[in-house]
Amino acid sequence: MSENRITFLIQCEDSKGIIAKVTTFFYDEGFNILTCQQFTDNIEDAYFMRVSLDAKDLVMSREELSEKFRQVAEPLKLDWRVYYSVDKANVAILASKTSHCLFDLLEKHSEGKLHCNIPLIISNHETVKYVADQFNIPFHHLPVTADNWVMQQGEMKKLLKAHNTELVVMARFMRILSSDFINSFKEKIINIHHAFLPAFQGANPYKRAYERGVKMIGATAHYATDDLDEGPIIEQDVERVSHASSPAGLTQIGSEIERKVLSKAVKFHLDHRIIVTGNRTIVFPETEG
Repeated sequence: MSENRITFLIQCEDSKGIIAKVTTFFYDEGFNILTCQQFTDNIEDAYFMRVSLDAKDLVMSREELSEKFRQVAEPLKLDWRVYYSVDKANVAILASKTSHCLFDLLEKHSEGKLHCNIPLIISNHETVKYVADQFNIPFHHLPVTADNWVMQQGEMKKLLKAHNTELVVMARFMRILSSDFINSFKEKIINIHHAFLPAFQGANPYKRAYERGVKMIGATAHYATDDLDEGPIIEQDVERVSHASSPAGLTQIGSEIERKVLSKAVKFHLDHRIIVTGNRTIVFPETEG
């Protein structure tokens, strides 16, 4: 994504003339519209829009632009947010013992493929510390027991607040976050899990999937909510397998899909391509630029 963009995410009830009024406003204010994507949900009678502007055309303060757009938005009853790509979000990554998702995120970040800062990694195990060290990211080990989990979540929240965290990524973090924790970061926690849920919960899902002779493996990335593994889905992928696949082979395939799906979901969030509506997401696809 360009380093010099302004992105508006808009949702409202569907009605005539919305796109004309919005784009006319930006034209009249002298902005070059780089992309304009829209989706009409005929079932819910809802309209969604993502407009990306060239920020070099901004000749007023951010506050003035927001106030001017508000005068257009209120009569149309638009629910909207505006983002500036020069503002890099601070992202915290939570991980446990497995490293594939964590490593993939840090590698993509180091290559400039994820537009963010990663000021800290938190883990309930020291197993993945070597990954954090490899990428020179501060690592915080918060060991968890049945008796201290509430307290450790409080420590996590302190760390996240101290680093002005705007997105939390659960990169195979194998603990269930409390409602209080999740609601402190509403629509700002992304989780990844294998797509065998709810059939194969708990430990060794790929072994039990092998025993059942599954023919398909997938992964789901979603926003965390009070309903475990049932939050708004951001990204999914799947791959067919056969009777010839061993439990270890299934695990390897699953790991590859998990890291691909998670990194895509994180990128969509960072690039401001997601609008949450109820328990669904509208995810605008990547276009040129």
